[in-house]
Amino acid sequence: MNILLVCAAGMSTSILVSKMKKSLEPDQQDWVIEAHPIGELSDYINNFDVVLLGPQVSHKLKGVEKEYGSYGKPIAVINSLHYGMGNGKKVVEFAIELVHKNNL
Repeated sequence: MNILLVCAAGMSTSILVSKMKKSLEPDQQDWVIEAHPIGELSDYINNFDVVLLGPQVSHKLKGVEKEYGSYGKPIAVINSLHYGMGNGKKVVEFAIELVHKNNL
């Protein structure tokens, strides 16, 4: 699975990406998890299965869904508690849940 995290500048979210990668199970080691600024979403969305927005850009969710919903990929906001605590495992579980709900 390929998971894209987007935030204001892609900086703080990169810390969460590291924690997410560390939480991957042995059979998930080939997964791609990256963070990029929300303004670059169009450059990356085709390469990912799910798009997770950082809480700091949650106000952009409806616009992102409107612009990129036709791509058929789950788009959601990361739980602010999981984001703030750097709980990579919970964010990975959330991404898996979203993909399963969308039958991807």
